[in-house]
Amino acid sequence: MTEPEFKATGVRIGKWLRSLTRAGQVRISEGRLELLTSYGSEIDSAPVQAVRASRPWFAPEDRALADLNGKRYLLTLGDHDPAPGEPGPPAARRFIEAVHRASGRGA
Repeated sequence: MTEPEFKATGVRIGKWLRSLTRAGQVRISEGRLELLTSYGSEIDSAPVQAVRASRPWFAPEDRALADLNGKRYLLTLGDHDPAPGEPGPPAARRFIEAVHRASGRGA
C-alpha cells in the first residue's frame, strides 16, 4: 500500500447537524477519498474525481465541505475549536488543495 497523499486524524465528521464521529479519519490514497470512523470503519468513500470539496462561507477556517456520492459531509479538521474570531489550523485548506491536486483540477 502506498503512502496516502493526504491524511488527517481526529476529524469531526458530520452530516448537517448530526455528528457521525468526533475522532474520525480522512484519507486520500490511490485516487480515492475515504471517510473513516476512529475505529477504521468506512463511513463513505469515492473516487477523488467525483468528490467536490469546498470551504463553507458560514463556518470557521478549520471546516470543509465534502460532497461524496450525493451526500454532503461537514469536516472539522482542527485539533481544537478556535476561540471566537481566531482562525483555526490550515488543515481544511490543505484538504481542499489535496482533493483538487489528486483529481487533476489543480489547487
